[in-house]
Amino acid sequence: MIERTGTGPLRRLVVLRHAKSARPAGVADHDRPLGPRGRRDAPAAGRALADAGRLPDLALCSTALRARETWELAAAQWGTPPPVRYEPELYAATVPELLVVVRAVPEEVGTLLIVGHNPGLEELVLELAGDGLDDTLRAVRTKFPTSAIAVLAWHGRTWRDLTPGGALLTDVMVPRGRAETS
Repeated sequence: MIERTGTGPLRRLVVLRHAKSARPAGVADHDRPLGPRGRRDAPAAGRALADAGRLPDLALCSTALRARETWELAAAQWGTPPPVRYEPELYAATVPELLVVVRAVPEEVGTLLIVGHNPGLEELVLELAGDGLDDTLRAVRTKFPTSAIAVLAWHGRTWRDLTPGGALLTDVMVPRGRAETS
């Protein structure tokens, strides 16, 4: 059982770093698509979230192409995906910018998914996690690679109640898809 400071319902913040992108010449960073590995790993991330029972009530996704493609491929693995909001503020966001977006989430959302970028997402996880189960914190500190998923749990009446060190890092996953063989 998760015992954290704070009162209110159990809430979960699920953080998904976009899958591996391509680097085509002459394409702006914001417009970079997923590469072949990213196209394999993004659906694996969706399956991992479903298998872990961590499907969100709402998704917030960066407007960058690689993040949007990650969301679409991951969400396609679920029967009925939740609503998604594409947030320009999530592109290259810092921890304070990410927290502004998270704290504006309606209180009826119990599990929130953010699809975005490093270093902001990794720093957000480390900022919010007051503790972690097993070696979860060490895993994030070591590397938060593309397609990585971190799940933070905490109790709060609203998303505004989420504070640095106030969450428990319960899961870290790095799902990888398999290459198609003919």
